[in-house]
Amino acid sequence: MIDRRAVLLALLATPLVAACRLDEPAAAGRVATGKVASTVARVPGDPSALPAAVRSMWTLGNGLWARVSGDPGNLALSPYSIATALALTVNGAAGQTRAEMLSVLEAASVDELNHGVNALTREIEGLAGRKVALDAANQLFGQRGVAWEQDFLDVLAREYGAGLRTVDFATEGARDAVNAWTAERTHDRIPEILPPGSVGELTRLVLVNALYFKAPWAEPFEEPLTRPADFHLTDGGTIQVPTMRATLSQAATAVGDGWQAVQLPYAGGRLAMTVVLPDAGAEVAASALPAIIADVRPAGVELALPRWTFRTEVALREELVELGMPTAFAQAGADFTPMTEDDEHLLIDDVYHQVFVAVDEHGTEAAAATAVVVRATSAVLAQQRIAVDRPFLFVIHDREHGTPLFVGRVDDPR
Repeated sequence: MIDRRAVLLALLATPLVAACRLDEPAAAGRVATGKVASTVARVPGDPSALPAAVRSMWTLGNGLWARVSGDPGNLALSPYSIATALALTVNGAAGQTRAEMLSVLEAASVDELNHGVNALTREIEGLAGRKVALDAANQLFGQRGVAWEQDFLDVLAREYGAGLRTVDFATEGARDAVNAWTAERTHDRIPEILPPGSVGELTRLVLVNALYFKAPWAEPFEEPLTRPADFHLTDGGTIQVPTMRATLSQAATAVGDGWQAVQLPYAGGRLAMTVVLPDAGAEVAASALPAIIADVRPAGVELALPRWTFRTEVALREELVELGMPTAFAQAGADFTPMTEDDEHLLIDDVYHQVFVAVDEHGTEAAAATAVVVRATSAVLAQQRIAVDRPFLFVIHDREHGTPLFVGRVDDPR
């Protein structure tokens, strides 16, 4: 029987970095790694496929949110991270496994998905600037000695700019190497994507996708104005939390049946957070968020918003099976033979996801990581006032396409 740790694809949110290169020694004090070569250069991607990639991320994110949001408490996901991770993985899938994964991602083909995610990744990377940090990186860690399919390596280099480092998963140092890379790429906000026992002698591959975001508000809140205010919890209780206040001229707002929303741009104006406040006793489905983002209009607003910092850690195997991709997890049916020359039997064991979000008077810091474990295998006239004093949703997104980099719910800002 195949060990359930056999292959691990650790996927953290983002566009992949360097193309594959030749083996090289590790730096002093680090686990020895090498690099497998692919001479294929990265292509620009197809901008016409970009909207489909955004839709894919929202479809996946909405489906997962509906399945993990039932229990009360703070929650955050990165649809961008999870979808990018699965897009990378589907390049190594075949048959029914590939068909189900494409269906869950609502993608017509692997090529269309690759072209769209590639183009979107390029555009997202271009949003970083002097004041905005938006760092995305993917890295594969493969078992030393495995014969990897050249077509698999080439497509990841061509569409994602991804390379593969070789390690020995029989040693604990391999897990340390993956976690160290992830921590570095997320500025230590995701210090450990692979928990103890997640890799071992039968592990063949770990694909890491990491996303880090930090940006100041276009209109920062003034710290002296922050003071305790009531926040009404879902269970009917009321707590006091530090609440920021500002009168904003660059915001945008919308009002709908059972909700109101305010969009706060970050420096540079190309990225924003949209906060959606349901009416008392009402709920807003995640599936409504893309339309809400598109519906906001410029408006002055007098805003009261809590500070918050929290981390979400979830495992998504059951949710992905329910969404429609059970074969990828099935010992008898999973097909990831395009990954290796010897067609080694690989299957996904679980999908781990972490998100960190911190919001204060100055701006936002956020990071995400996804691990797919596979086994072989000035004075402004405010037009409205919004007091965010009860549980609410938020989305961090680009303003042109509405790409869902992070989606979350704040039940308790403490």
